[in-house]
Amino acid sequence: MVFDIGGVLELTPRLGVTERWETALGLPAGHIDTHMASSWAAGALGVITEEDVQRELTALLGTDADAFMADVWTEYLGTLNTGLTAYLRDLRPRYRTGILSNSFVGAREREQAAYGFADLVDHLVYSHEAGLAKPDPRAYLLVCERLGVAPEEAVFLDDVAAYVTGARRVGMRAVLYRDNAQAVAALDALLGR
Repeated sequence: MVFDIGGVLELTPRLGVTERWETALGLPAGHIDTHMASSWAAGALGVITEEDVQRELTALLGTDADAFMADVWTEYLGTLNTGLTAYLRDLRPRYRTGILSNSFVGAREREQAAYGFADLVDHLVYSHEAGLAKPDPRAYLLVCERLGVAPEEAVFLDDVAAYVTGARRVGMRAVLYRDNAQAVAALDALLGR
């Protein structure tokens, strides 16, 4: 059993952080993300460090960079989906469990401190640590390898249709998350529970 984090185990509504900061600083709409696009992408694959990101943000935003990034992390972490987390926790030890998440440098430490995800599952694969992001087939194969199962033996839950499709392409059974009741019913059906 493999779960995604953002939008699944974490409820992560967009809070409009970047837009609020652009308005407050008098920057054109989209300016921050356009300027930071290569750093956001590199951070998701672990090609650069948090310090590298912070340096680039400081060059762009000056003394507001720390406060901006604090707001970004608040949005990123969202709130814990307690119902689905309890479901995942209850799958062990009967099933091997894992997390496969497109992430960002610094996510493991913050999510562990907030939600203890590493204690919840057998293996946790972050894109920024593996250098692979969904829907790259190698990301799905890596989590299966770490769990010691063939893709055909694994079930994957994600809230992004393209990532569900990617899992299915490597042979995993996959469910598109819409809400807890729908996801649990679909997962239980796949598990024959």
